Amino acid sequence: MTSHRLPSGGRIDRSRQLTLYFDGRKIPAHPGDTLASAMLAAGESVVARSFKYHRPRGIYSAGVEEPNALVHLRSGERHEPNTRATMIEAFDGLTATGQNAWPNVRFDLSAANRLLAPFIHAGFYYKTFIGPFRGTGFWMFCERFIRKAAGMGTPTKEFDPDRYEKVNAHCDVLVIGAGPAGLAAALSAGRNGARVMLIEQDRELGGGLLSNSAGGASDPWRAAMIAELEAMANVRILIRATVFGAYDCGVFGIVERLWDHVSQPPELQPRQRYWQVRAKQTVMATGAIERPLVFGGNDKPGVMLAGAARTYLNRYGVLPGRRAVVATNNDSAYRVAIDLAEAGSEVTLTDTRPTPPADLAGEAKAAGATVLAGHGVLSADGRPKVKTARIAPVDANGCATGPARRVVCELIAVSAGWSPALHLWSQRQRKPVFEPSANCFLPIADARPELHIAGAALACPEAKAAARQGHAAGADAAKAAGFDKEAGTMPEPASDPSAAWTESPGTTWMFTDQSGKTKGPAFVDFQHDVGVSDIDQAHREGYTSVEHLKRYTTTGMATDQGKLGNVNALARMAELRGQTIPEVGTTSFRPPFTPVAIGALVGHTAGRHYQPTRLSPIHDWHVEGGAKLTQAGLWMRAWYYPQSGEDLRSAYIREAAHVRSAVGMVDVSTLGKIAVQGPDAAEFLNRIYVNGWKTLAIGRLRYGVMLREDGIVLDDGATARLGANDYFMSTTTANAAKVLAFAEQLLQTSWRDLKVHVTSETDNWAAIAVAGPQARALLTKVVDGCDLSAAALPNNHWTHAMIAGVPLRIHRMSFSGELAYEVYIPSGYGHGIWQYLIEAGTEFDLAPYGTEAMGTLRIEKGHVAAPELDGRTTLGDLGLGGMASTKKPYIGSVTMQREGMVDPARPCLVGLVSEGSEGLKSGSILYALEVEAKGHGEGWISSTTYSPALGKNIALGFLTNGRARHGEAIQAVNFLQDHTDHVTVVSPHFYDPEGERQNG
Repeated sequence: MTSHRLPSGGRIDRSRQLTLYFDGRKIPAHPGDTLASAMLAAGESVVARSFKYHRPRGIYSAGVEEPNALVHLRSGERHEPNTRATMIEAFDGLTATGQNAWPNVRFDLSAANRLLAPFIHAGFYYKTFIGPFRGTGFWMFCERFIRKAAGMGTPTKEFDPDRYEKVNAHCDVLVIGAGPAGLAAALSAGRNGARVMLIEQDRELGGGLLSNSAGGASDPWRAAMIAELEAMANVRILIRATVFGAYDCGVFGIVERLWDHVSQPPELQPRQRYWQVRAKQTVMATGAIERPLVFGGNDKPGVMLAGAARTYLNRYGVLPGRRAVVATNNDSAYRVAIDLAEAGSEVTLTDTRPTPPADLAGEAKAAGATVLAGHGVLSADGRPKVKTARIAPVDANGCATGPARRVVCELIAVSAGWSPALHLWSQRQRKPVFEPSANCFLPIADARPELHIAGAALACPEAKAAARQGHAAGADAAKAAGFDKEAGTMPEPASDPSAAWTESPGTTWMFTDQSGKTKGPAFVDFQHDVGVSDIDQAHREGYTSVEHLKRYTTTGMATDQGKLGNVNALARMAELRGQTIPEVGTTSFRPPFTPVAIGALVGHTAGRHYQPTRLSPIHDWHVEGGAKLTQAGLWMRAWYYPQSGEDLRSAYIREAAHVRSAVGMVDVSTLGKIAVQGPDAAEFLNRIYVNGWKTLAIGRLRYGVMLREDGIVLDDGATARLGANDYFMSTTTANAAKVLAFAEQLLQTSWRDLKVHVTSETDNWAAIAVAGPQARALLTKVVDGCDLSAAALPNNHWTHAMIAGVPLRIHRMSFSGELAYEVYIPSGYGHGIWQYLIEAGTEFDLAPYGTEAMGTLRIEKGHVAAPELDGRTTLGDLGLGGMASTKKPYIGSVTMQREGMVDPARPCLVGLVSEGSEGLKSGSILYALEVEAKGHGEGWISSTTYSPALGKNIALGFLTNGRARHGEAIQAVNFLQDHTDHVTVVSPHFYDPEGERQNG
């Protein structure tokens, strides 16, 4: 394989050798290389296959606009598809493979798709597989294969082992881009005293200056600028960081790639960091992206952007071709031709303009290049890469006016002008305007006063002028942010002899033969295989709006985001419609500017960290005590405490039975706890609960139910009155945050006249429910300062107490059907009090129980919980209609009376008993015994358990006209497991329906 590495030059570290691997082949490289530059140096011409036609593709650019060289990076759990080889920094051991090809990109059997090109044009699948004579079934059959063929890379299914971080930051001036304009803007804003953030997506600062010859005239200026910026305490510089999104209120999304340039990050170090930056003012020095020329075979390996060829030559010391054709319609490519010729390449330069600037043409000729004015490239020929170029004289429309000749070459460097990178500016809901004199889209002046544009992003022609613009923009931004010091003078960089824009750049961008057709496929969007023919077809079929054109042909979509093909596609549509580009318009740009790893956006919020994991104050004891844990909302709770290898079923049955016979305790610290305080606290409770609260005495507590505004039950719980204006509300674990937010919204919007504060106290209190026949005896032994007798503390009362010297409250209330108390302890003492009760309860046979046994006890008693409060049920459905006050209004009091809400046919709460040995399944559908199990049935099962008290499998569920059907046998069908149970409808109050045990 021929090496294209020059013996000297470039900005790479030639003292060190790296070894990379592409498709299993060794690729030599040096620090400072990218994967793309290393592959070019090694002579790797075919590095990818195109999306639709599987055409061989080579490296086309040197930056984020790369459409072709998308590769699989790394393997295993760190495998990453669709990474741009132009942005992958070389490191020793880097492993990459081609994608969208089998068995490899050099020999791809799917290349046969090229034979089908006439049949798989834009929108072919709609016309081929969908139509009035083809049923939906045919499309559904074909869709599976179409979807399999879609996409390019294959993601890993393994767990991502890397860490990511999220950071919020504020600055006075955000400078995006560190080319001449960006460096000057950051310097002037920093000298003004503003807090500055300078963001650069490259690993080095300098932007386009890095494509100049190393050691050239601009390097001292760049080094001086960087040194002064790095010395400023008020300037933060981020390299390897991309601003991918611009949002309202000066918010920008940035991904900083901290350790993408190594095989894996150091231990405990984040691979990437996601910044959310809020800036008062922003300077966008985002540069410009070179546009391709369109001609037959313009996608072949060996065709690349002229600016990229210069970058590989001067920055990486790689000669992309020893025989080169440089095709252009503007001045900027002349410097490319001169540099290539001086590096030893045999160069032919074609300029579509009949009279190019004499000084540039003379300099190119002096360097050894052949200059052909008024010429263009009709086609690139050769397989699989470029071997010759057909060159011919062309008119202003790019049509050949004379015979073509062949030029032997291995590189065709093209430049159709430059497009300012205005994606971030446009993301702020603005569209740029086309400026004919610069032949590009530019931002509207003063459209966004907080956004300042400078440099190539504003079509500035060369580095010196760009630096002046940036310096002024930085000073203006700092002043607008409140800083108005003297920025001082700034040294200017040496003049850049390559100018991207002139007063009259050429407009010819496509070349055809004398018949007006391209020889071979000519592509506008390389990433999606969108050719000129697809644009023409869209026009013929009426997709002439630029937004319709984009979606019908897919041009400018996905990672391209219109970076390369947008203007050429618009120009072609303008020609077809007989309009100008401004009349046709441009599409909208949306975030992200470049692809963003999902891990970076997610940050730490992955796995159990997707939401905060909450632990009760007693959590450590449960873990040490061997409890199996389960997740309940955000909380980790003790599920059951297995003994001698018990499974879940055996453990919860034993625990529930033990509560009925002796005494048990369960950690209920996760219940929502809300302090309701203020002169109007009772009125607030009266409005939010269905039952009355103004008569509740101090020292009492009451069960309450609240409704949503549509009359559906929201939550239930008990509220204690602690003082004249002080109430302690408890909610279910799952709805704690929802109820608090609901209460705050009402007080801040609808009930602003009420003098009430609601405050979450969930974290302030640990809570333990002690239940069972021996509960009073146990607590009487350990408490001081209170009388727990039935006469002194009846059900639904509370009292202050002391246990082991810790002041706390004891609420007498039962959700288990047993004599029960809830002990509320300051959270810092929760673990100690739990341990104290465990030790003191030995003589009473005290045992802890988990949430599964707790659920069994409440089902036996017929208490509703989350499965019954599922957002569909009413008070009537739950059998709680008698609680609703008729003397006051409350949230949902009107809507709960709607016809459908009080329909007697609504399914209502019932108990279900199965004589079978298999447990019932939640979600099973209920049907009458003699009815075929089809459709929605007459109800459903909400909660199931095995009842040790009854010795049977029981369930709670909802059944149409259920209260009148007690004693009826029906069927419960579990369609997921294809199983049917015969059950008997009974009262939902299976155990102690009179409440004698809990009231004893």
